Amino acid sequence: MSTIVAGGFQAMAEAEEAVRRLQDAGIHIDYICTFRVNPAGEHHRLAAGGDHDASPGAEHAQSGAVKGAAIGAAVGLAAGAAATPFIGPAGFAVAAAAGVGAYTGALVGGLREIEHEPAPDHGDVRPAENMVAVNADESGVSEEVIVHTLEQCGAQIVERADGTWTDDAWADFDPTSRPQLIGGREFARLPEEGDRPRV
Repeated sequence: MSTIVAGGFQAMAEAEEAVRRLQDAGIHIDYICTFRVNPAGEHHRLAAGGDHDASPGAEHAQSGAVKGAAIGAAVGLAAGAAATPFIGPAGFAVAAAAGVGAYTGALVGGLREIEHEPAPDHGDVRPAENMVAVNADESGVSEEVIVHTLEQCGAQIVERADGTWTDDAWADFDPTSRPQLIGGREFARLPEEGDRPRV
């Protein structure tokens, strides 16, 4: 296992600048890699090739949609039956109202379940970002230099991880893992100094 220090950047230009500055600091390109983290819910397992589990915020939407569809269909059915004397044939009015009610109920039910989910952050799920990772053990510079360089280039987060470095890349990166933050703009906004791990 290797100690890996990585930074997440919103802009590709910032990530490219970080790679350049890390090389200027004396780190060989074999110990630096870059990659893109897909939006939450679109991650793919590096080894198995399959999708990761759905992102937080989406996991209860399906059950809410099913409940909402059932309630909406019942309400629509009642409304269709009540409207039959005014708009024509009973079968058409009832079926149309039940369908509209089911669709509306499913939409509202799904959104209600998502609304009650906590808003994800780096502690819950990784956003889409450009990552620059460094094999700190082989870099030839201190971890502090790596963190400082990534922060200077605009890293939103800087994290430390134990990982496998193979073929000049962080081979076992898991986009659904919770990052151990050690720096970056989000780290600087943590509420209490005592909560922050030391670099």
